[in-house]
Amino acid sequence: MTTRSHTADVAIVGGGPAGRALATRCVARNLSVILVDPHPARVWTATYAAWRDELPTWLPDAAISSSIDHPSAWAERQTNLDRTYCVLNTSILQSILSTGSTQVIATKGDHLTADTVKCADGTRVRAEVVVDARGTTLTPRTAQQTAFGVVLDHAAAEPALDGNAAWFMDWRRDNGTAENASPSFLYAVPLDSNRMLLEETCLVGRPPLALGELKRRLHIRLRNRGVTVPEDSPVERVRFAVESPPGRRGDPFRFGARGGLMHPGTGYSVATALNEADVVALAIARGDDPQRALWPRSARGVAALRQVGLSALLALEASDVETFFATFFALPVEQQRAYLSERRDATATAKVMTSLFAASPWRVRRTLMGAPFSASRSK
Repeated sequence: MTTRSHTADVAIVGGGPAGRALATRCVARNLSVILVDPHPARVWTATYAAWRDELPTWLPDAAISSSIDHPSAWAERQTNLDRTYCVLNTSILQSILSTGSTQVIATKGDHLTADTVKCADGTRVRAEVVVDARGTTLTPRTAQQTAFGVVLDHAAAEPALDGNAAWFMDWRRDNGTAENASPSFLYAVPLDSNRMLLEETCLVGRPPLALGELKRRLHIRLRNRGVTVPEDSPVERVRFAVESPPGRRGDPFRFGARGGLMHPGTGYSVATALNEADVVALAIARGDDPQRALWPRSARGVAALRQVGLSALLALEASDVETFFATFFALPVEQQRAYLSERRDATATAKVMTSLFAASPWRVRRTLMGAPFSASRSK
Protein backbone atom coordinates (compact mmCIF):
# COMPACT_ATOMS: atom_id res chain seq x y z
CA MET A 1 0.00 0.00 0.00
CA THR A 2 1.41 3.37 -1.04
CA THR A 3 1.33 6.01 1.68
CA ARG A 4 0.07 9.41 0.55
CA SER A 5 0.65 12.40 2.80
CA HIS A 6 -1.33 15.61 3.06
CA THR A 7 -1.05 18.64 5.30
CA ALA A 8 -3.49 21.36 6.30
CA ASP A 9 -4.26 23.75 9.10
CA VAL A 10 -7.28 21.68 10.10
CA ALA A 11 -8.19 18.05 9.42
CA ILE A 12 -11.81 17.13 10.11
CA VAL A 13 -12.89 13.49 10.24
CA GLY A 14 -16.61 13.12 9.62
CA GLY A 15 -18.63 14.80 6.88
CA GLY A 16 -22.01 15.21 8.55
CA PRO A 17 -23.58 18.59 9.38
CA ALA A 18 -21.21 19.27 12.29
CA GLY A 19 -18.03 18.42 10.40
CA ARG A 20 -19.15 20.28 7.28
CA ALA A 21 -20.21 23.32 9.29
CA LEU A 22 -16.84 23.53 11.00
CA ALA A 23 -15.04 23.08 7.68
CA THR A 24 -17.09 25.91 6.14
CA ARG A 25 -16.39 28.32 8.99
CA CYS A 26 -12.68 27.43 9.08
CA VAL A 27 -12.41 28.21 5.36
CA ALA A 28 -14.15 31.54 6.06
CA ARG A 29 -11.24 32.23 8.46
CA ASN A 30 -8.73 31.51 5.67
CA LEU A 31 -7.67 28.20 7.19
CA SER A 32 -6.77 25.29 4.93
CA VAL A 33 -9.04 22.32 5.62
CA ILE A 34 -8.98 18.63 4.75
CA LEU A 35 -12.20 16.70 5.31
CA VAL A 36 -11.92 12.92 5.68
CA ASP A 37 -15.10 10.91 5.14
CA PRO A 38 -15.65 7.48 3.52
CA HIS A 39 -18.83 8.62 1.71
CA PRO A 40 -18.54 12.39 1.14
CA ALA A 41 -21.16 12.42 -1.65
CA ARG A 42 -23.81 10.54 0.34
CA VAL A 43 -27.08 12.48 0.34
CA TRP A 44 -28.37 13.52 3.75
CA THR A 45 -31.88 12.21 4.31
CA ALA A 46 -32.53 12.95 7.99
CA THR A 47 -34.96 15.66 9.09
CA TYR A 48 -33.13 18.48 10.85
CA ALA A 49 -35.03 21.09 12.84
CA ALA A 50 -34.26 23.88 15.29
CA TRP A 51 -35.73 26.85 17.09
CA ARG A 52 -35.40 29.86 14.82
CA ASP A 53 -33.49 31.88 17.41
CA GLU A 54 -30.84 29.13 17.64
CA LEU A 55 -29.71 29.45 14.02
CA PRO A 56 -26.56 31.47 13.20
CA THR A 57 -26.83 34.69 11.22
CA TRP A 58 -24.56 33.35 8.46
CA LEU A 59 -27.06 30.61 7.53
CA PRO A 60 -29.25 31.94 4.68
CA ASP A 61 -33.03 31.82 4.91
CA ALA A 62 -33.03 29.42 1.94
CA ALA A 63 -31.85 26.73 4.35
CA ILE A 64 -35.20 26.90 6.17
CA SER A 65 -37.88 24.76 4.57
CA SER A 66 -40.76 25.64 6.88
CA SER A 67 -41.42 27.79 9.96
CA ILE A 68 -44.08 27.38 12.64
CA ASP A 69 -44.61 30.49 14.74
CA HIS A 70 -46.45 28.76 17.59
CA PRO A 71 -45.97 24.99 17.56
CA SER A 72 -48.30 23.09 19.86
CA ALA A 73 -47.56 20.61 22.62
CA TRP A 74 -49.91 18.24 24.41
CA ALA A 75 -48.99 17.08 27.90
CA GLU A 76 -52.16 16.67 29.96
CA ARG A 77 -53.48 19.71 28.10
CA GLN A 78 -52.66 21.67 24.96
CA THR A 79 -50.06 24.42 25.11
CA ASN A 80 -49.04 26.72 22.27
CA LEU A 81 -45.34 27.46 22.52
CA ASP A 82 -44.38 31.11 22.02
CA ARG A 83 -41.26 30.40 20.00
CA THR A 84 -40.73 29.90 16.26
CA TYR A 85 -39.72 26.40 15.23
CA CYS A 86 -38.07 25.63 11.89
CA VAL A 87 -37.53 22.58 9.74
CA LEU A 88 -34.38 22.87 7.67
CA ASN A 89 -34.16 22.12 3.96
CA THR A 90 -31.73 19.22 4.17
CA SER A 91 -30.56 19.32 0.56
CA ILE A 92 -29.92 23.08 0.61
CA LEU A 93 -28.18 22.81 3.99
CA GLN A 94 -25.91 20.10 2.60
CA SER A 95 -25.18 22.21 -0.46
CA ILE A 96 -24.34 25.29 1.64
CA LEU A 97 -22.01 23.29 3.87
CA SER A 98 -20.35 21.48 0.97
CA THR A 99 -19.13 24.53 -0.97
CA GLY A 100 -15.82 26.29 -0.59
CA SER A 101 -12.19 25.27 -0.88
CA THR A 102 -12.20 22.30 1.48
CA GLN A 103 -10.11 19.36 0.24
CA VAL A 104 -12.08 16.14 0.59
CA ILE A 105 -10.47 12.70 0.95
CA ALA A 106 -12.94 9.85 0.46
CA THR A 107 -11.69 7.29 2.93
CA LYS A 108 -12.15 6.22 6.53
CA GLY A 109 -10.09 7.79 9.28
CA ASP A 110 -8.81 4.81 11.27
CA HIS A 111 -6.47 6.29 13.86
CA LEU A 112 -6.68 9.86 15.09
CA THR A 113 -4.31 11.83 17.29
CA ALA A 114 -4.15 15.53 18.08
CA ASP A 115 -2.26 16.26 14.87
CA THR A 116 -2.42 13.16 12.65
CA VAL A 117 -5.05 11.10 10.85
CA LYS A 118 -4.09 7.66 9.60
CA CYS A 119 -6.61 6.49 7.03
CA ALA A 120 -7.80 3.04 5.98
CA ASP A 121 -6.33 3.41 2.47
CA GLY A 122 -2.89 4.35 3.76
CA THR A 123 -3.33 8.09 3.45
CA ARG A 124 -1.81 10.12 6.26
CA VAL A 125 -2.99 13.63 7.07
CA ARG A 126 -1.07 16.00 9.32
CA ALA A 127 -2.66 19.17 10.65
CA GLU A 128 -2.23 21.77 13.34
CA VAL A 129 -5.61 20.65 14.67
CA VAL A 130 -7.35 17.32 14.08
CA VAL A 131 -11.10 17.29 14.72
CA ASP A 132 -13.15 14.16 15.35
CA ALA A 133 -16.71 14.88 14.13
CA ARG A 134 -17.88 11.31 13.52
CA GLY A 135 -21.05 11.52 15.59
CA THR A 136 -22.18 9.35 18.48
CA THR A 137 -21.85 5.59 18.67
CA LEU A 138 -24.51 3.03 19.58
CA THR A 139 -23.76 0.69 22.47
CA PRO A 140 -26.06 -1.23 24.83
CA ARG A 141 -25.20 1.22 27.63
CA THR A 142 -25.86 4.49 25.81
CA ALA A 143 -29.20 6.25 26.07
CA GLN A 144 -30.80 6.46 22.64
CA GLN A 145 -33.59 8.21 20.80
CA THR A 146 -35.65 6.23 18.29
CA ALA A 147 -38.49 7.23 15.99
CA PHE A 148 -40.56 5.92 13.11
CA GLY A 149 -42.35 8.34 10.80
CA VAL A 150 -44.34 8.59 7.60
CA VAL A 151 -44.52 11.48 5.14
CA LEU A 152 -47.97 12.46 3.90
CA ASP A 153 -49.41 15.40 2.04
CA HIS A 154 -50.95 18.11 4.19
CA ALA A 155 -54.55 17.19 3.47
CA ALA A 156 -54.02 13.55 4.42
CA ALA A 157 -52.19 14.49 7.64
CA GLU A 158 -54.66 17.18 8.75
CA PRO A 159 -56.84 14.97 11.03
CA ALA A 160 -53.79 14.19 13.19
CA LEU A 161 -53.15 17.89 13.88
CA ASP A 162 -56.48 18.95 15.45
CA GLY A 163 -56.27 22.26 13.60
CA ASN A 164 -52.71 23.01 14.74
CA ALA A 165 -49.81 23.86 12.45
CA ALA A 166 -47.52 21.33 14.14
CA TRP A 167 -47.09 19.11 17.17
CA PHE A 168 -43.74 19.61 18.85
CA MET A 169 -44.79 16.86 21.27
CA ASP A 170 -48.15 15.13 21.64
CA TRP A 171 -48.06 12.71 24.58
CA ARG A 172 -51.68 11.51 24.35
CA ARG A 173 -52.09 7.76 24.65
CA ASP A 174 -54.28 7.19 21.58
CA ASN A 175 -51.39 5.11 20.23
CA GLY A 176 -52.65 1.90 21.81
CA THR A 177 -50.52 1.98 24.97
CA ALA A 178 -51.48 1.55 28.60
CA GLU A 179 -50.57 4.11 31.25
CA ASN A 180 -47.73 1.94 32.57
CA ALA A 181 -46.18 1.31 29.12
CA SER A 182 -43.03 3.16 28.12
CA PRO A 183 -44.36 6.38 26.59
CA SER A 184 -43.82 7.81 23.14
CA PHE A 185 -45.13 11.00 21.57
CA LEU A 186 -46.27 12.21 18.17
CA TYR A 187 -43.97 14.69 16.44
CA ALA A 188 -45.77 16.29 13.49
CA VAL A 189 -44.14 19.05 11.44
CA PRO A 190 -44.45 20.44 7.91
CA LEU A 191 -41.42 19.52 5.83
CA ASP A 192 -42.44 22.08 3.22
CA SER A 193 -45.62 23.55 1.76
CA ASN A 194 -46.78 20.13 0.53
CA ARG A 195 -45.55 17.45 2.92
CA MET A 196 -45.98 16.62 6.61
CA LEU A 197 -43.84 14.33 8.73
CA LEU A 198 -45.80 12.35 11.32
CA GLU A 199 -43.40 10.54 13.62
CA GLU A 200 -43.82 8.38 16.72
CA THR A 201 -40.86 9.16 18.95
CA CYS A 202 -39.20 7.59 21.96
CA LEU A 203 -37.51 10.66 23.41
CA VAL A 204 -34.85 8.67 25.26
CA GLY A 205 -34.45 5.15 26.51
CA ARG A 206 -31.83 2.78 27.81
CA PRO A 207 -32.76 0.61 25.99
CA PRO A 208 -35.06 2.63 23.71
CA LEU A 209 -38.31 1.51 22.16
CA ALA A 210 -37.77 -0.61 19.05
CA LEU A 211 -38.61 0.82 15.64
CA GLY A 212 -41.15 -1.94 15.02
CA GLU A 213 -43.04 -1.00 18.18
CA LEU A 214 -42.98 2.68 17.24
CA LYS A 215 -44.33 1.85 13.79
CA ARG A 216 -47.16 -0.13 15.37
CA ARG A 217 -48.01 2.72 17.74
CA LEU A 218 -47.91 5.32 14.97
CA HIS A 219 -50.33 3.43 12.75
CA ILE A 220 -52.74 2.88 15.68
CA ARG A 221 -52.58 6.58 16.59
CA LEU A 222 -53.17 7.74 13.03
CA ARG A 223 -55.98 5.26 12.49
CA ASN A 224 -57.65 6.50 15.69
CA ARG A 225 -57.45 10.06 14.33
CA GLY A 226 -58.87 9.18 10.93
CA VAL A 227 -55.61 9.37 9.00
CA THR A 228 -55.16 6.95 6.10
CA VAL A 229 -51.53 6.06 5.34
CA PRO A 230 -50.95 4.89 1.75
CA GLU A 231 -48.74 1.79 1.51
CA ASP A 232 -46.20 3.61 -0.64
CA SER A 233 -45.77 6.54 1.78
CA PRO A 234 -42.12 7.51 2.38
CA VAL A 235 -40.89 6.58 5.85
CA GLU A 236 -38.21 7.88 8.18
CA ARG A 237 -36.39 5.69 10.69
CA VAL A 238 -34.39 7.31 13.47
CA ARG A 239 -31.98 5.78 15.94
CA PHE A 240 -29.03 7.51 17.55
CA ALA A 241 -27.27 7.78 20.88
CA VAL A 242 -27.89 10.99 22.81
CA GLU A 243 -24.66 10.58 24.77
CA SER A 244 -21.19 11.08 23.33
CA PRO A 245 -18.62 8.28 23.75
CA PRO A 246 -16.25 8.71 26.72
CA GLY A 247 -13.00 10.50 25.95
CA ARG A 248 -9.58 8.99 26.34
CA ARG A 249 -6.17 10.49 26.95
CA GLY A 250 -4.58 11.43 23.63
CA ASP A 251 -7.88 11.82 21.76
CA PRO A 252 -8.08 14.67 19.26
CA PHE A 253 -10.44 17.59 19.69
CA ARG A 254 -14.04 16.40 19.28
CA PHE A 255 -16.88 18.41 17.78
CA GLY A 256 -20.60 18.05 17.15
CA ALA A 257 -22.57 15.23 18.72
CA ARG A 258 -19.34 13.30 19.28
CA GLY A 259 -17.97 16.23 21.25
CA GLY A 260 -20.91 16.57 23.60
CA LEU A 261 -22.90 19.22 21.71
CA MET A 262 -26.05 17.10 21.60
CA HIS A 263 -28.62 17.99 24.23
CA PRO A 264 -29.02 14.61 26.01
CA GLY A 265 -32.59 15.41 27.02
CA THR A 266 -33.85 16.29 23.53
CA GLY A 267 -31.50 14.81 20.94
CA TYR A 268 -30.93 18.17 19.22
CA SER A 269 -27.40 19.06 18.12
CA VAL A 270 -27.33 20.51 14.59
CA ALA A 271 -28.17 24.12 15.48
CA THR A 272 -25.62 24.06 18.30
CA ALA A 273 -22.94 22.75 15.94
CA LEU A 274 -23.77 25.43 13.37
CA ASN A 275 -23.37 28.13 16.02
CA GLU A 276 -20.30 26.75 17.75
CA ALA A 277 -18.48 26.20 14.46
CA ASP A 278 -17.66 29.93 14.44
CA VAL A 279 -16.36 29.82 18.01
CA VAL A 280 -14.05 26.91 17.23
CA ALA A 281 -12.89 28.29 13.86
CA LEU A 282 -11.98 31.62 15.46
CA ALA A 283 -10.04 29.90 18.23
CA ILE A 284 -8.07 27.82 15.73
CA ALA A 285 -7.34 30.87 13.54
CA ARG A 286 -5.99 32.71 16.59
CA GLY A 287 -3.90 29.77 17.70
CA ASP A 288 -6.00 29.29 20.83
CA ASP A 289 -7.10 25.98 22.33
CA PRO A 290 -10.45 25.08 20.67
CA GLN A 291 -11.35 22.85 23.62
CA ARG A 292 -11.15 25.78 26.02
CA ALA A 293 -13.13 27.98 23.64
CA LEU A 294 -15.89 25.41 23.24
CA TRP A 295 -15.96 24.23 26.85
CA PRO A 296 -15.46 27.06 29.34
CA ARG A 297 -16.38 26.28 32.94
CA SER A 298 -19.94 27.55 32.48
CA ALA A 299 -20.53 25.20 29.52
CA ARG A 300 -19.17 22.27 31.51
CA GLY A 301 -21.58 23.17 34.29
CA VAL A 302 -24.55 23.19 31.90
CA ALA A 303 -23.47 19.82 30.49
CA ALA A 304 -23.35 18.32 33.98
CA LEU A 305 -26.83 19.66 34.78
CA ARG A 306 -28.19 18.31 31.51
CA GLN A 307 -26.81 14.90 32.39
CA VAL A 308 -28.80 15.09 35.63
CA GLY A 309 -31.86 15.96 33.53
CA LEU A 310 -31.25 12.92 31.32
CA SER A 311 -31.03 10.69 34.40
CA ALA A 312 -34.35 12.10 35.60
CA LEU A 313 -36.04 11.34 32.28
CA LEU A 314 -34.73 7.78 32.32
CA ALA A 315 -35.85 7.26 35.92
CA LEU A 316 -39.38 8.70 35.68
CA GLU A 317 -42.27 6.28 36.00
CA ALA A 318 -44.04 5.89 32.67
CA SER A 319 -47.20 7.45 34.09
CA ASP A 320 -45.26 10.54 35.25
CA VAL A 321 -43.55 11.48 31.97
CA GLU A 322 -46.53 13.42 30.64
CA THR A 323 -46.90 15.22 33.98
CA PHE A 324 -43.22 16.18 33.86
CA PHE A 325 -43.60 17.75 30.43
CA ALA A 326 -46.86 19.44 31.37
CA THR A 327 -44.93 21.14 34.16
CA PHE A 328 -42.09 22.08 31.82
CA PHE A 329 -44.37 23.59 29.15
CA ALA A 330 -46.10 25.66 31.85
CA LEU A 331 -42.81 27.46 32.59
CA PRO A 332 -42.24 30.90 31.03
CA VAL A 333 -40.81 30.68 27.52
CA GLU A 334 -37.58 32.34 28.68
CA GLN A 335 -37.00 29.45 31.08
CA GLN A 336 -37.86 26.89 28.41
CA ARG A 337 -35.36 28.56 26.09
CA ALA A 338 -32.68 28.61 28.78
CA TYR A 339 -32.93 24.87 29.37
CA LEU A 340 -33.35 23.81 25.75
CA SER A 341 -30.86 26.12 24.04
CA GLU A 342 -28.49 27.95 26.41
CA ARG A 343 -25.24 26.04 26.89
CA ARG A 344 -23.08 28.67 28.61
CA ASP A 345 -25.27 29.81 31.50
CA ALA A 346 -25.22 27.21 34.25
CA THR A 347 -27.00 29.56 36.64
CA ALA A 348 -29.98 29.93 34.29
CA THR A 349 -30.11 26.16 33.72
CA ALA A 350 -30.04 25.49 37.45
CA LYS A 351 -32.85 28.00 38.03
CA VAL A 352 -35.03 26.26 35.44
CA MET A 353 -34.43 22.90 37.07
CA THR A 354 -35.25 24.38 40.47
CA SER A 355 -38.48 25.88 39.11
CA LEU A 356 -39.40 22.57 37.52
CA PHE A 357 -38.78 20.73 40.77
CA ALA A 358 -40.82 23.21 42.81
CA ALA A 359 -43.79 23.00 40.42
CA SER A 360 -43.81 19.20 40.18
CA PRO A 361 -46.04 16.92 42.26
CA TRP A 362 -44.34 15.10 45.13
CA ARG A 363 -44.14 11.73 43.36
CA VAL A 364 -42.17 13.37 40.52
CA ARG A 365 -40.00 15.27 42.99
CA ARG A 366 -38.86 11.99 44.55
CA THR A 367 -37.52 10.88 41.18
CA LEU A 368 -35.89 14.23 40.49
CA MET A 369 -34.13 14.17 43.86
CA GLY A 370 -32.47 10.87 42.95
CA ALA A 371 -31.35 12.01 39.49
CA PRO A 372 -27.96 13.49 40.56
CA PHE A 373 -26.98 10.15 42.10
CA SER A 374 -28.12 8.27 38.98
CA ALA A 375 -26.09 10.63 36.80
CA SER A 376 -22.92 10.02 38.82
CA ARG A 377 -23.37 6.25 38.70
CA SER A 378 -23.82 6.27 34.90
CA LYS A 379 -20.39 7.81 34.30
